[in-house]
Amino acid sequence: MSDFQVVVCQLGDECYGLDIGSVYEIIRFQRCTAVPASPRFVDGVINLRGRIIPVVDMASRFGMSGSAATGSTRIIVAGTDGERVGLVVDAVTEVLMIAEESVDPTPEVASDFDSGYVRGIAKLGARLVILLDLSALFSEAGAARAA
Repeated sequence: MSDFQVVVCQLGDECYGLDIGSVYEIIRFQRCTAVPASPRFVDGVINLRGRIIPVVDMASRFGMSGSAATGSTRIIVAGTDGERVGLVVDAVTEVLMIAEESVDPTPEVASDFDSGYVRGIAKLGARLVILLDLSALFSEAGAARAA
């Protein structure tokens, strides 16, 4: 089994991890331009050095109550298969090396049909980090756009 690195971000009191290979950059929060008829969890788009990036409010996407932007709020610009998206999070806290053997699958009772983007849960001492599968998150967003 091998180790892998994740960028750890915070939403409310919970920690989430994104594979570092899918993260292009982390930028300060900025206002978005709203796009009519977009899903409720899409804040809009930003112009990042000439590239239009859709921005997703991760708290809203996960059905959590959102909080007002603070000085710690960040947009993680991440992508897969050539697509990029901005993910609004409360804070980015660290980059961690995680051992594959410390990752458990998501318990069935704690997941539902809409949680296919959760890759597993890493146990780091007393702390848990929910690992996200960005490809699955993108494919669900794409399916929602097509519907």
